[in-house]
Amino acid sequence: MSDLPVDPPGKIIAVGLNYRDHASESDSAAPTSPVMFAKWPTCLVPNGAPIRIPAGIDEVDWEAELAVVIGRRARDVTEDDALSYVRGYTCMNDVSARRVQREDGQWSRAKSFDTFGPIGPVLVPADQIPDPQRLEISSRVDGVLMQHSNTANMIFSVAQLIAHASAGTTLEPGDIITTGTPAGVGAFRPVPIFLVPGNVVEVDIEGIGVLRNPVEQG
Repeated sequence: MSDLPVDPPGKIIAVGLNYRDHASESDSAAPTSPVMFAKWPTCLVPNGAPIRIPAGIDEVDWEAELAVVIGRRARDVTEDDALSYVRGYTCMNDVSARRVQREDGQWSRAKSFDTFGPIGPVLVPADQIPDPQRLEISSRVDGVLMQHSNTANMIFSVAQLIAHASAGTTLEPGDIITTGTPAGVGAFRPVPIFLVPGNVVEVDIEGIGVLRNPVEQG
């Protein structure tokens, strides 16, 4: 944990189905309000650390996401003020065990196994990213482009997500909101593709850099 670009957070608030094309590829209706769930903070690993697939777990998938780190205590903030509570931005890979996700009927455990939260490579201060809704975002597996989109295509903006997450709930400094993934994950391709030991996964976000993690058997 010492090599993480962020302090260990109290909360990781993840967002599902926040790009219309990803909702479509998963045969889901686009949500009318943000779909939020938790990832356990123990899933975090830094740039370069391996994603370890636990024994008995299969159908492991990648999800390139923009992660937002809260800089000061926030509760019931307005959308207009929300970005003033951001400390900075980084890349996150919301690694997901799809079979567990289906069998559990909810998402937190399937996305919270140890090492299923690569984050980095750096935390870029908020003032260096004046508009988080204008960033190219992509993922690659073994150098092959899998996802390519722009944060302009989010259904709910970073500001809307912060306002929604802080409604009745206190966000503390260091808490992370990871903002959803675009189309191109492995599970919903005509022939599904899943991560296996030996793969290398990259998440690339404009203005932040490349988060790169090898895949190993746990």
